[in-house]
Amino acid sequence: MEINIVEKVRNFVEEECKKHALGMEIYMNHFIPVVNYSKKLANQNNLDLELIEIAAWFHDIGSIIYRREDHHITGAEIAEKKLIEFNYPENKIQLIKNCILNHRGSINNSFNSEEERIIAEADCLAFFDNLEGYILWIIEGDGLRDQRKIKESVMKKTQNKWNQISSEGKILVKDKYEAVKLLFGDIGK
Repeated sequence: MEINIVEKVRNFVEEECKKHALGMEIYMNHFIPVVNYSKKLANQNNLDLELIEIAAWFHDIGSIIYRREDHHITGAEIAEKKLIEFNYPENKIQLIKNCILNHRGSINNSFNSEEERIIAEADCLAFFDNLEGYILWIIEGDGLRDQRKIKESVMKKTQNKWNQISSEGKILVKDKYEAVKLLFGDIGK
């Protein structure tokens, strides 16, 4: 029995993550939540679930295989190559590439399709599921050791993510957003 296209893509992403030092942690704590949020939002908006799920699996693959800086571009190229290899329809490949190219809320806030918006939003929503990963990243990656600066960074990033998501997405993470504000929001007091 041949596995379906979503499983082929998921398997590819998982295998690439296994090659990266922190890849499986990213796979478990970022890729999976993005896929789950993408599926919820796709279902709520009656969108092509297969296309959305494929785009969600591929959205950060460029970061895993190459580097974070331009991962939306390298990710779209990787997705196109793999989907052609899997004989996926060209018109759907283009939609998936657009989702990957436009998923970064920090550099894009206008979308050409609901599918693009869903992937970008799911990427933001996943932040609320992995706050500890962000904290680890700012301590190890940025070298922050000052607790006040860590709190400020967490609140700034949290507010930024919150501002990027729709009212529909906010419903999904409102409790987590409020918890972050409760734990980290007293920096001016």
